[in-house]
Amino acid sequence: MKKFILIASLLLAFTGISFAQTTAPAKKTTATKTTAAKTTTAPGPTKKDGTADMRYKANKDAAKAQPTHVKKDGTADKRFKENKTPAPAKKGS
Repeated sequence: MKKFILIASLLLAFTGISFAQTTAPAKKTTATKTTAAKTTTAPGPTKKDGTADMRYKANKDAAKAQPTHVKKDGTADKRFKENKTPAPAKKGS
């Protein structure tokens, strides 16, 4: 009798474990995602999505000329080294 109870409890335990390993099916959403195309005014060739193609020198030079760190209003953020203007040379004493 003890063997029967042991086998039955193990059988129930293994079936419970096997059900715990299955994953729930993913929920499907019916909402469609809309992505706005990034359009830039690149001086050189552009990619299919409208962004500048950085393989060309004209686009690389234009990217370097623009400040990388800007404030919310679009002006250059002077806290960063690349946006600071060089200080005038001091006269020797």
